[in-house]
Amino acid sequence: MSESTPPPAHPALAELERRRAFVRAMGGPEGIARQHSQGKLTVRERIERFADPGSFREFMGLMGRATYEGGELTHLTPRAAVDGFCTLDGRKVVVTAGDFPVRGGSGGSSGGGLGMELAANRRALEWRLPYVRLLDAAGGSVRTFEEMGRTYLPDGNSFTWPDVQLLRAVPVVSAVLGSVAGLPAVNACMAHFNVMVKDTSQLFPGGPPVVKAALGYDITKEELGGSAMHTTQSGVIDNLARDEDEALAMVRRFLSYLPSNVWEMAPRAETADDPNRRDESLLTVIPADRRRAYDSHKVIRAVVDRDSFFEIAPGYGRARITGLARLNGYPVGIMANNPIYGGSTDVAAGEKIIRLIQLCDTFHLPLISLADEPGFMVGLESEKKGIERAGARLVIATCDSRMPWATIVTGQVYGVAGQCHHRPSGMFQRYAWPSANWGSMHIEGGAFAAYRREIESAPDPEAKRAEIEAMLKAIASPFRTAEATGQDIIDPRETRPLLCQFVEEAQPILASQLGPCPNPYRP
Repeated sequence: MSESTPPPAHPALAELERRRAFVRAMGGPEGIARQHSQGKLTVRERIERFADPGSFREFMGLMGRATYEGGELTHLTPRAAVDGFCTLDGRKVVVTAGDFPVRGGSGGSSGGGLGMELAANRRALEWRLPYVRLLDAAGGSVRTFEEMGRTYLPDGNSFTWPDVQLLRAVPVVSAVLGSVAGLPAVNACMAHFNVMVKDTSQLFPGGPPVVKAALGYDITKEELGGSAMHTTQSGVIDNLARDEDEALAMVRRFLSYLPSNVWEMAPRAETADDPNRRDESLLTVIPADRRRAYDSHKVIRAVVDRDSFFEIAPGYGRARITGLARLNGYPVGIMANNPIYGGSTDVAAGEKIIRLIQLCDTFHLPLISLADEPGFMVGLESEKKGIERAGARLVIATCDSRMPWATIVTGQVYGVAGQCHHRPSGMFQRYAWPSANWGSMHIEGGAFAAYRREIESAPDPEAKRAEIEAMLKAIASPFRTAEATGQDIIDPRETRPLLCQFVEEAQPILASQLGPCPNPYRP
């Protein structure tokens, strides 16, 4: 044998490579072609685009359903998921990705039982690493009954228990990248952030055939569980991406604000934005005529580090803006009333706020509130949705939270919804702009209720009501409140410097709160 001739392959290594080739084939050429024809990437293409180059390390990669003849392997159908470790900007995460061309992403009956290796969710929990689901799976299949020769009692909580624990320990993100049903649809919501792709992803407990069998009507997948449903009406999905690459970029960006686990501080980023920057636009952003709306996004952008705001759930509960940002490089949660959509906190907006409060408390981020709160949404439709219960949940979430919290009152703050911009315990700071006004209820709406007898008995009731309203407005100056309570009134241009200082001062408090939050995260 010449020196240039490679040695013969070891039989065991040849077998290993043969099995790996079966796994890399995924659902085979036809399945892959069908995936691409639907505008979707394959599972391995997704991981390659998502992870830092060369960082993916697969585990459980040889698992599947094998066919043998005479003791010799003839074929191996891989399991319908690819799991492993990878890094994102150098930080390690655990990723699990559904492989739809293999049995529609269904788990099937292969594997399990004695000697089973740790599943991806258990590894994320034990390694204390962020957990990312790239979902493209249809859940259970009745084909499994044929393979097993029996049916089974639904006892999935025995292996989804780690998913519950993960929400209290590490960041969890779900990306819906195809038609997702059954347990994977629930897993989409068992996350701190989720995203779906326009036109190519849908989400439901059971698809159109199940709906037809149960309820007798026809419906398309998009009508039943597409992006129009879940990012604007149900609120089940936070963000919408134009394509899979944008969805994966959103996942990476969301994770960049959070620590790897609750025992670590959130990572600070370098910034060239001066913490003492005083933005002149803040002097005029609030219209003199308060009946005119304005976009609170402008206030957020003027205050936080430039280009650092990442909005969460922009299409749902639009009276409130929620998201993550940075102040002098430190990650923060941020929320604001949005007068363009009325600003009043309705049930949907309340749900968004509660999730943001829980997120910040779980991962030790300061929370910044830009308050221009008219109060809870009133009216018949609001009552039908249970605004009182939603308000009670928001009050409880606010009072239970521990992370440092700063509120800037930019405009009005009224009623119980207004009090949810204040926390009576822990590190809390509140500043108000000169444009602020507040109270238990609006003067215009409350004057008649409080002065009804005087108004109705007056010779000119309308004139009397106008007189009373003018009197009340004269004493509604925020400076009168400051005289009595010590409330700090600031030049709006001081907002960013003061918030940057607050977040810096919050770091020792956050460090003292490391570890699991006493109030478990519930999506």
